Amino acid sequence: MPFSTFLVRNCRWLAGGFLLCFFSSFGQTFFISLSAGDIRREYGLSHGSFGTLYMAATLLSALTLPQLGRIVDHIRACHVLLLTLPLLAFATLSMAYASTWLWLFATIYLLRLFGQGMMTHNAMTAMGRWFSAQRGRAVSIASLGNQAGEALFPLVFVALAPLIGWRQTWLFSAAAILLVGLPAIYVLIRTERMPSASDGPERRFAARHWTRSEVLRDPVFWFALSGVLAPGFIATTIFFHQVYLVELRHWSLEVFAGAFVVVTGYLIDRYSAVDILPFYLVPLAAACFTLAFIDSQWSAFAFMALLGASLGSSTTLFGALWPEIYGVRHLGSIRAVIVALMVFATAMGPGITGFLIDAGVPYSWQIAGMGIYCLFGIFVMNAVRSEVQSRNTVLPAEE
Repeated sequence: MPFSTFLVRNCRWLAGGFLLCFFSSFGQTFFISLSAGDIRREYGLSHGSFGTLYMAATLLSALTLPQLGRIVDHIRACHVLLLTLPLLAFATLSMAYASTWLWLFATIYLLRLFGQGMMTHNAMTAMGRWFSAQRGRAVSIASLGNQAGEALFPLVFVALAPLIGWRQTWLFSAAAILLVGLPAIYVLIRTERMPSASDGPERRFAARHWTRSEVLRDPVFWFALSGVLAPGFIATTIFFHQVYLVELRHWSLEVFAGAFVVVTGYLIDRYSAVDILPFYLVPLAAACFTLAFIDSQWSAFAFMALLGASLGSSTTLFGALWPEIYGVRHLGSIRAVIVALMVFATAMGPGITGFLIDAGVPYSWQIAGMGIYCLFGIFVMNAVRSEVQSRNTVLPAEE
C-alpha cells in the first residue's frame, strides 16, 4: 500500500496515537527536569537528593504499572484514556501547588505513572493491535508524538517560565491537557480499528502467541531489553541533569532546549524490527562520545541529532518488536511489564548519576561510560537477532 494511501485511510487512528504520545510529554523526564533547578532551590535539595527522590517515585510507578497496565487487554483504548489523561492533568496541577517533599514525591509518582507509563503504553499497545501488515509505519507515526513533544514543550516552557513563573507554567500544562488533549484524542480513537486483508500480508510474525509468564522465562527477552532500554536510560539521565550540564559547560539553557527541535521521528524501514536491532545503538554511542568530549555548544545539536536517530528507532522497536517476537494475544500484559522495566531503567539513571556528581565523578566520564555500554550492546543485539530469526522460521504463525 502506498504511504500516502495508508495515511489517508488511517489518519484518525494515527493522529490519535500521535497525540497520546505527544501528551505523555508532561510525565516525561525531559519536561519535568526543566523545573529541576527551581525545585532544588525551593526545596533545598542537592543533585543527589533530588535524583534519589525522583528515582524512588519513578520506581514506585514502575512497580504499579504491571498490574494497572493489564487493563488495556480488557478495556478499549478510549476508555483507558478517560482514566489516564485526567489523572495526568491532576498531577500537573499538583506540581503547581506542591509545597513539601512528600507532596512532591507523590506528584512525580503520578506524573511518571500516567504520563510516561500509561499514556505511552496505551498508544503503543493500540498501534500493535490495530495494525498488522503496516504495524511498523503505525508505531513510527505515533511515536513522532514523543519527538514532537521533545521539540516543542522545552521551548514553550523556557519561554513561559520567565514570564509567569515555573509553577504557573505547570498550571498552563494542566489546562492544555484537559481542554485540548482529552477531547481531541477521545474523538479520534473512540472507534476501534480492525486489521483487514486490504492491509496486505505481514512480513514478520511470531511463531506463536506467548503468555506473559513464558516471556519472563525467555532469556532472549532480557537480552533484547538490555539494548532496547538503553536509549531511554541514557536520554533520561542526560535530560534530567541538563541544567547541571548547561551550567557546567557555560551554555545557554534556551539554546540547549532549542536543540530538541532536531530530534525527529523515523519511519521504520521496509524490513522487520528484528532486522534493525543491531544498528540503532550506533548513533547513540556516537551521541554519548560527542557530548562527553566536545565542549562547544554546537555539540548539543550534534548530540540531539544522533540521539534522535536512536530514540526514533528505539520507540519504533518498542512498538513493533514485541508483537514480532511474542505475538499479540497477550500483548497488553507483556507490554505492561516492558513499560514498567523501561520506567525502572529511566529511574535508575538520575539517581546514580546524581550521587556520582555529588561524589565528584566528572560528568563527561559518566557520559563516555554510557557510550561504551552502547558499543557492547551492539554485539548483544546481533546475537538476539540471530536467535529470533532462527526461532520464527521453525514454526508457522499461529492463527
